[in-house]
Amino acid sequence: MSEKPRRIRLHVENLRSQPPVFHITPARFDDACRRHPDLAARLDTTTCWDNETFERDMRTAEVMIGWRFPRDRFAERAPDLRWIQMTGAGIEHVMPLDWLPPEATLTNNAGVHAFKAGEFIAMAILSLNTRLPFFATNKEERRWEKFFATAVPGKTLVAIGVGHMGSAGAERAKGLGMRVIGVRASGQPSPHVDEMVTPDRLHEVLPRADILLVSVPLTPETRGLIGRPELDLLKPEAGLINVARAGVVDYAALARKLHAGELGGAILDVFDPEPLPADSFLWDTPNLILTPHVSSDDAERYIPLTLDFFFENLGRYFAGRPLRNAVDRARWY
Repeated sequence: MSEKPRRIRLHVENLRSQPPVFHITPARFDDACRRHPDLAARLDTTTCWDNETFERDMRTAEVMIGWRFPRDRFAERAPDLRWIQMTGAGIEHVMPLDWLPPEATLTNNAGVHAFKAGEFIAMAILSLNTRLPFFATNKEERRWEKFFATAVPGKTLVAIGVGHMGSAGAERAKGLGMRVIGVRASGQPSPHVDEMVTPDRLHEVLPRADILLVSVPLTPETRGLIGRPELDLLKPEAGLINVARAGVVDYAALARKLHAGELGGAILDVFDPEPLPADSFLWDTPNLILTPHVSSDDAERYIPLTLDFFFENLGRYFAGRPLRNAVDRARWY
C-alpha cells in the first residue's frame, strides 16, 4: 500500500495597509489552487491580516507567505518553519537575516515584475528621450519653449543591475534600437545586453549613457552607488530612471543637477520614505517626473503570478530540490 503524500501547514500573512494589488484574498488563493490542484491538495492553510493570529498560526506552520511580520523571537514563535515566500523582490527591510533560523530558507518573488517593469522602462526611455519632464515643467510655469529630440535608435542605455527587471528593460531598449551596456556584479553576459561590465568599471561606461537605468537591489554595496561623482560623469542631456530603491541614488545631488540644467531629466519610481512627504524637495525639482512606486506591480496579475511562482517552488520543496530565488544571506538578494 503506497504512502499518503506528505501534507504541510501553510500560513498566509496579509497587510491591510498595503494596496489591494498585494492582497492574497481567498478568491485569488482559491484560483491558484485550482491551477495547481495536486499541490494545493497537500496544504492545510491558515490566513490572517495584520498579524492578528500570527502567534497562534505560526506555532505549527512549516511554510509562510508574507511581507512584513514580527521577527523577534522568530525561531521560538515558529519552531517548525522551513520556508518563507516573500511577496516582493526587494527585501532589504528584513535584512540581515540573523533572525531567520539556519534551517529555514527565504525566497523572494523576483521575476513576476519583469513584463510590467519592461513596459514602464520603455515608456520612461521614450519620455526622457522626447524630454517629457522638460515639457511637464514648462506646463507648470506656463512657458512655451520648443525642444526637438533625435530618435532613440542608436542611442545607449546603461543598465545598472541586470536581473529580471534590468533584463526586461534591456530587451525593450533593444527593441527600440538602442545599444545596451549592462553593469552587474558577476559580469556574466545576458541576452539583449551588448556589453557587460563589472561595477569596478562603472565610471568607464557612465559617460556613454544616453539613458541610465538603475534597477539593482539595495545592499550595503549598492547604497549610494550613484552619487554626485557618478552623476557628473553623465552627459548633460542624459536621462536617469530609478526603479530600484531610493538609497541607490543620491537624490539631493540629482536635484542639484536638474536645477542647474546639467541633466536632461529623470523619472523616479522609488523613494525613502514612502509616501513621499509633502515637503520633500523633489516635488519642486524641475525636469523630474515622480511615480509613486507603481512601475512593476500589475494590478490584475501581480498576486496570481506570485502564487504561481510559489506553487512551482512548492513542487520543488516537496521533491527536496533547491528553491528558486533563495536569498543569499551575505549578498542580500
